[in-house]
Amino acid sequence: MKIHEYQGKEILRKFGVTVPRGIPCMSVDEAVKAAEELGGPVWVVKAQIHAGGRGKGGGVKVAKSIEQVREYANQIMGMQLVTHQTGPEGQKVRRLLIEEGADIKKELYVSMVTDRVTQKVVLMASSEGGMDIEEVAHSNPEKIHSIAIDPSVGLTDAEADDIATKIGIPAESLAEARQNLKGLYQAYWETDSSLAEINPLILTGNGKVIALDAKFNFDANALFRQPEIMAYRDLDEEDPAEVEASKFDLAYISLDGNIGCLVNGAGLAMATMDTIKLFGGEPANFLDVGGGATAEKVTEAFKIMLKNPGLKAILVNIFGGIMRCDVIAEGVITASKAVSLKVPLVVRMKGTNEDLGKKMLADSGLPIIAADTMEDAAKAVVAAAAGNA
Repeated sequence: MKIHEYQGKEILRKFGVTVPRGIPCMSVDEAVKAAEELGGPVWVVKAQIHAGGRGKGGGVKVAKSIEQVREYANQIMGMQLVTHQTGPEGQKVRRLLIEEGADIKKELYVSMVTDRVTQKVVLMASSEGGMDIEEVAHSNPEKIHSIAIDPSVGLTDAEADDIATKIGIPAESLAEARQNLKGLYQAYWETDSSLAEINPLILTGNGKVIALDAKFNFDANALFRQPEIMAYRDLDEEDPAEVEASKFDLAYISLDGNIGCLVNGAGLAMATMDTIKLFGGEPANFLDVGGGATAEKVTEAFKIMLKNPGLKAILVNIFGGIMRCDVIAEGVITASKAVSLKVPLVVRMKGTNEDLGKKMLADSGLPIIAADTMEDAAKAVVAAAAGNA
């Protein structure tokens, strides 16, 4: 799960990280009022969407008068903001953050991620923060510094000072940098984050260290114990099909292709999509119905896939280990009738009650294309999608 920048800063502030004063707004009038409340000669008008690269896309502007705040808020609010993380369709801006200006002397980068190899949280930092951090990582990896943190100890003062020094924090600002880095670690750890990033972390003209941005991703499996984080969820920023799928405990991700995939098990789902691509097709989605899928869940899965107007065919690929093939067959039959399926349907089943499941499909009277191997299934659904183009 992702959250907005202003929500991330609320979390950072709670854990002692220095952030600018700012006010989230849902309208242009609120933005103007926020600027007046903050006071000062300079304000930053910032689009709030779940994507990076907002500055390059025109979603971050510096205003030097209240009139400019209104002008920029009018430009940004409601725009379809396109960044390298949104894709060409962009993301509609529904929220703004009005923030006090900052005297930026130097932009730095810091983040916390989990390294699954060492099974530790890793603090990554660079002296080259800002909009082009990806290019720094690609062209100048030596400027990226990292340290694996012992979870039984946490980030120590010595580790924080070492990283801060390496990225150019002067001695007189080390104490403040240490506080911010340790606060970032605590925020990451206590909120069950999978990513906590400050880009940029700035050094001001008078030596202050301030988090000028905040990005958090959270482990979806831990959200049940994070009600305060769940309250930050903005469904407007999520794919409606993915939101609908989550209501039925379906793991669904929309993709750009035209072949729907319904599979049980994430590994098999990935292999299925790879096989479709191998034979020239493009998956329209990742969809894992899980090991305990019911006929109802399969029906809902079909409904969600069929909301994609570009769908040309569907491949159901089931391995009946925990899941029984006859249950999936019942779901496929029920779903096909319930939604008046109009696109070709290819089904491959292997495992528990395989023969019964296949017989149920054969006796259903539905125009289902049966396949025995993954290769046969992929070739059949690719051909079906091409014929239905």
